[in-house]
Amino acid sequence: RSREKGAYVLARERRGPGRKAGRAKMEPGGVGGCGGPGPLIVNNKQRGGLLPAGKGREFNRNQRKDSEGYSESPDLEFEYADTDRWSAELSELYSYTEGPEFQLNRKCFEEDFRVHVLDKKWTELDSDQHRTHAMRLLDGLEVTAREKRLKVARAILYVAQGTFGECGSEAEVQAWMRYNIFLLLEVGTFNALVELLNMEIDNSAACSSAVRKPAISLADSTDLRVLLNIMYLIVETARQEAEGDKVEWKTMRQTFRAELGAPLYNNEPFSVMLFGMVTKFCSGHAPHFPMKKVLLLLWKTVLCTLGGFEELQAMKAEKREILGLPPLPEDSIKVIRNMRAASPPASASDLIEQQQKRGRREHKALIKQDNLDAFNERDPYKADDSREEEEENDDDNSLEGETFPLERDEVMPPSIQHPPTDRLACPKGLPWAPKVREKDIEMFLESSRSKFIGYTLGSDTNTVVGLPRPIHESIRTLKLHKYTSIAEVQVQMEEEYLRSPSPGGKRKWSKFLRKPCTRASFPACPST
Repeated sequence: RSREKGAYVLARERRGPGRKAGRAKMEPGGVGGCGGPGPLIVNNKQRGGLLPAGKGREFNRNQRKDSEGYSESPDLEFEYADTDRWSAELSELYSYTEGPEFQLNRKCFEEDFRVHVLDKKWTELDSDQHRTHAMRLLDGLEVTAREKRLKVARAILYVAQGTFGECGSEAEVQAWMRYNIFLLLEVGTFNALVELLNMEIDNSAACSSAVRKPAISLADSTDLRVLLNIMYLIVETARQEAEGDKVEWKTMRQTFRAELGAPLYNNEPFSVMLFGMVTKFCSGHAPHFPMKKVLLLLWKTVLCTLGGFEELQAMKAEKREILGLPPLPEDSIKVIRNMRAASPPASASDLIEQQQKRGRREHKALIKQDNLDAFNERDPYKADDSREEEEENDDDNSLEGETFPLERDEVMPPSIQHPPTDRLACPKGLPWAPKVREKDIEMFLESSRSKFIGYTLGSDTNTVVGLPRPIHESIRTLKLHKYTSIAEVQVQMEEEYLRSPSPGGKRKWSKFLRKPCTRASFPACPST
């Protein structure tokens, strides 16, 4: 590219005041010492004269297909699910700046471990010794000194990370990590961590100090990050079942799920506490909160207590059957999984900026001299004096975003033929059935009556007297795709209960609040 750019600059300097851009020639050795005429600049808009008739549009269309992919290229290898693999989900928790802290956690654990155990490693102890040392670490979290408490928390984090310093493979680390986390759950570590987290949230001194600082550093959120890391590892590991899990681990998992959704922490579920952290961060009162870790822990807490997409779909089907509503037309999650991956549309500002750049810039390319001579013979009176200033101001931009075909064959490259097996069978039409609300039908009828009759009938959706036949067909089509959601029924039940409060209405609501987390957060709603 530097050689081609030098050739362009040299050609522009050698051009005389009355010489056309297309007629300027270069001396031998103009491009790196090579003989023969060198490449020159022409306007890309006039390149159609060098292409066979009807080939210019096809060339641009092929280029656009290759750049955008269309439906001929294979789809992305992406699985639309609640979570990724366990190892991938664990790696999402850490950032690159936390790399040195792994060795710091190991150092804190080994310093405390060698005080009580001198001649053995953690992996060489039996279960009773593991439980004894875990209880000892748990007692260390109750000290008042912040630095000592932080060292103990780092030691617990190293245990939750699988004591990787004593393992020889990744599989061994994962096995010990699972064992250690259920051990920490057994001794009650999670409840102690929640109390420490609540104390850090209410630490007004740290919040005011972070608000006054112009920039937040990692040191401002050290305690929070260590606590959130331990809790995330516990929730993510305990919520997933494995083949080699013990019977007591399965019982412990069910108990942990029940406690996680129950109002045991300041009379509110743990997820409500995390939502409060998000609100406090967004309001600007606690800018030092590590929000990525908070959101990850909140997401995994919701998955552990309420379930994922599959549980949600089964719950929706069950509730619709209880309310007497028709079944769902399709599973939206399965439809999305079968859809082709697509990029989000560009914003209006980006499109306007691209159009402005496209209007200011003239696309130029380098071609051989014989092609340029043939072009100038067709249009010998074409002058570029009006383009002199634009070329001087835009020479760098025109060379950076365009490729430079030096041969005739490269002007129109052959289109890339993808194998037919890569094509995706995308069905025509909408990927899922349309859903029309009752309010949409009412609004359509109201506007139609106002236009054709001159009056409205309120919420009447059956009277169509005086309306033209196309409106009748439109109403019939809308009613064919009418969809009543569970939320609409719940809103109607709430309005009815507010009009005439009764114990019976409260019992109706209890049918929909089977999940402990939902049942615990429902009393906080203003309407109740």
